[in-house]
Amino acid sequence: MHRQISPEEKTILEELKSGMASLSDARGQLIPLLQMIQEKLAYLPPEAIEMVADHLDLSASEVFGVATFYNQFRLHPPGKNPVKVCLGTACHVKGGDIILENFERKLGIREGETTADREFSLERVACVGCCALAPVAVVGNTLHGAMAPSKVEGLVLRIQIEKDKQQRERLRNESKP
Repeated sequence: MHRQISPEEKTILEELKSGMASLSDARGQLIPLLQMIQEKLAYLPPEAIEMVADHLDLSASEVFGVATFYNQFRLHPPGKNPVKVCLGTACHVKGGDIILENFERKLGIREGETTADREFSLERVACVGCCALAPVAVVGNTLHGAMAPSKVEGLVLRIQIEKDKQQRERLRNESKP
């Protein structure tokens, strides 16, 4: 799915493109350029892949190949509420894969993707280091141990309710004279 970049991201890409003009176009600059873009945008949109390919006189597929080879690069924007489901040995044995499937179903995205509203992103992780609490999911910075499929909907709903509450408070404060 090709997602639209925001006007803010477009501006950042234009600034980066201007800055790249003064940088070397040697192939060895590929990873540093990708890292620079991801540091600014938190991910690599297709427009960034094309921009780097043009600068280094490479094909977009070569740049994409490098970006997908290294685990450090994201091709989807991170959500405001990143969800990480542990699939290390203890979590896997205790049903971590079922927890991941439930998050996919509830959020309407696959592992490695971000919801269209950029509220949630979903990823699998190898281990979060608290095997005694397996299976585990980390939502934002909060660890949730002894996860059960029935807890997934409640976690997502709690975040959505909190977002709605903050939005109502913000609107209330803006409407005060």
